[in-house]
Amino acid sequence: MTRLWLVRHGPTHAKSMVGWSDLPADLSDTAALARLRDYLPDAPVVSSDLIRATATADTLIRHHRLPHDPALREINFGAWEQRTFAEVEAEDPTRIRAYWETPGDIAPPGGESWNAVRARVDTAIDGYVQSGHADLIIVAHFGMILTQLQRALGIGAYAAFGHKIDNLSVTDLHYDGDWTVGRINHIP
Repeated sequence: MTRLWLVRHGPTHAKSMVGWSDLPADLSDTAALARLRDYLPDAPVVSSDLIRATATADTLIRHHRLPHDPALREINFGAWEQRTFAEVEAEDPTRIRAYWETPGDIAPPGGESWNAVRARVDTAIDGYVQSGHADLIIVAHFGMILTQLQRALGIGAYAAFGHKIDNLSVTDLHYDGDWTVGRINHIP
């Protein structure tokens, strides 16, 4: 059995869509980070290659660090990157509403669809599951975590978007031939 401990990176305080922009995380809440580290198992840590994930992961290492993995990045919002929903909706209301309300093959201009994100992340996670780790801590992003929650629960993308994933929260998934879900959005 493999247990994946999916941790959302520290907050960026951005009030817009942040995907592949390399914004730093605010890691000033050292008590929250200590509680998180104490809650997690002594296991290898891997993260997205974006600084908000790598810096958060660096605070959690007790075992060893695996190389940063760009396949664990957040959704690529393309032309919508660092823009608010309202800004994009003023220009392209049909596309942005379809992207969030009927996620699937619709993509932001120059970005990726939900299905593309899910395929990218599924491939990466399958590789980690096959690597033989009993426990693996993965520090990544809201969208990345939701793709795996969707997969493990066997739900649609829209239902997956209904889950809250807070910064510095843990969602744990288990794989033993089938996926099962432990805690979702747990804040230690």
